[in-house]
Amino acid sequence: MCPTAILETALYAEDLVAAEEFYTRVLGLKVDQRAPGRHVFFKLETAMLLVFNPRATMVPHAATTKLPVPTHGASGAGHICFRATAIEIDNWRVHLEGQGVVIESDFLWPSGGRSIYIRDPAGNSIEFAEAKIWSL
Repeated sequence: MCPTAILETALYAEDLVAAEEFYTRVLGLKVDQRAPGRHVFFKLETAMLLVFNPRATMVPHAATTKLPVPTHGASGAGHICFRATAIEIDNWRVHLEGQGVVIESDFLWPSGGRSIYIRDPAGNSIEFAEAKIWSL
């Protein structure tokens, strides 16, 4: 057996209000669920982006919700890459700069494909890249 796709991925941010504002206003994502002080979840077409307060996810979830979800979390900046075409990357660059977001890096990979990188308010690395950087 082998997994075929990622259903959800998680980033961590202590300031969930700032994270929600960034992901909704700058990236245009729609909030699917939120628990103030604990998490805000965003639904994409075929996956979920989960943004957790790292301190809150270290508390057993069952203690507050009775769900048997184990504790999890990370400290420090994480990374996520959104798939985009070459034209979409150009459009993202214009949009992001128009929102006052600094493009941290914009380059062509030696194997082909382009990536741009930005940071969210928590310092997470956000990438937009062509799938061909992974031969997909």
